[in-house]
Amino acid sequence: MHIHILGICGTFMGGVAALAKAAGHRVTGCDANVYPPMSTQLEQQGIDIVSGFGAEQLDLRPDLWVIGNVVTRGNPLMEAILDRGDPYISGPQWLAEHVLAGKWVLAVAGTHGKTTTASMLAWILEDAGRAPGFLIGGVPQNFGISARHSASELFVIEADEYDTAFFDKRSKFVHYRPRTAVLNNLEFDHADIFADLAAIETQFHHLVRTIPRSGRIVVNGQEPALERVLERGCWSEIVRFGVDADWSAGELDATGFEVRRNGSRLGRVEWSLQGAHNRDNALAAIAAAEHAGVAPAAAIEALSRFENVKRRMELRGTVRGVAVYDDFAHHPTAIETTVAGLRQRVGKKARILAVLEPRSNTMKLGVMKAALPDSLRDADRVYCYTNGLGWDVAEALAPLGARASCHNDLAELVTAIAREAHDGDQVVIMSNGGFGGVHDKLLARMGEG
Repeated sequence: MHIHILGICGTFMGGVAALAKAAGHRVTGCDANVYPPMSTQLEQQGIDIVSGFGAEQLDLRPDLWVIGNVVTRGNPLMEAILDRGDPYISGPQWLAEHVLAGKWVLAVAGTHGKTTTASMLAWILEDAGRAPGFLIGGVPQNFGISARHSASELFVIEADEYDTAFFDKRSKFVHYRPRTAVLNNLEFDHADIFADLAAIETQFHHLVRTIPRSGRIVVNGQEPALERVLERGCWSEIVRFGVDADWSAGELDATGFEVRRNGSRLGRVEWSLQGAHNRDNALAAIAAAEHAGVAPAAAIEALSRFENVKRRMELRGTVRGVAVYDDFAHHPTAIETTVAGLRQRVGKKARILAVLEPRSNTMKLGVMKAALPDSLRDADRVYCYTNGLGWDVAEALAPLGARASCHNDLAELVTAIAREAHDGDQVVIMSNGGFGGVHDKLLARMGEG
């Protein structure tokens, strides 16, 4: 089958393309922004990409058009597809029908931690010899790829609550029909498509409704919103992780933590990952893997060899004693846990310079601006890139006083950080996009002396 994917350069749709190619389909695609690294990765797989959404792509005459949620009515190619009456389908539905059908799907959902937890879970299954297929919204460093087609009955997927397509406003994860589901946490996000937290809770309950009686829901026991979701009705086994839950952990120290089940010690994860959030992610992954037949002791041992995910506190370089990290945090809660985790690791003597690009749709709307100052409280200096924002960032960050500065020009931002940073400082750059290559620009600028 020849499929042509609209919006192919997004993380999810790029993963769908890779899985379709590996399954033996002819795959082509298009996107408005065709550039490395995704364009390079797809071309290396023999997937031809067209720049833009021109109606002339109708001449390709694929058997099926696969539509990403970046595509809206008014898109010239989509309008031409509709006018000609060609068959089309959403990315999540295509994935469900052509890849996930007949699989034991392990889905990881939640506002935060989906990518890391899914990566941990895939690695535990891999280390146990189960060779799972997976589709993850990041690149697990143990695998070096974000999606893999596999003959295994197991498939791990990062289950996003964002909507499916312009013609299907259900959350993507409703299509996946998991037997094992992780519900990491639940906060208000995606203000561009959800009116409030209750609307997102409804979508999560739609997911719960699809899980069979033989399934398992691994849920964060410290999340009131998730409890409200389950109170609407649940027909599957529930196991909880967190403090005073079925799965819990000892204190996190510099080298790891103990794992406990119903108060009994099962073993110790030895690793260098930071933050209590990653400890919770690990508990969820261990509990989910057990449902698929991996003993907790084996899962604990596997996590000691887990190498994290690219762009999750990824060290991009050290110049003149200044360490520069790249992190995907873009929601106030994620920003807080990232900075707090780094503070726990480096202690009070080292300075943390937090660099933020409020790039997500929710942040661009300014919905979370009141929470920003407190989320950055553990940082010694805060730099915010304000280009393209329609709200007053300086006013929002005013509670931080002289610790915070705002910059509308990227070069000016780099100059300000380079001027301030000195030996021993930890610079953590947080964005859910490329941030104009600021990481390399800052390292180069500091390297000039």
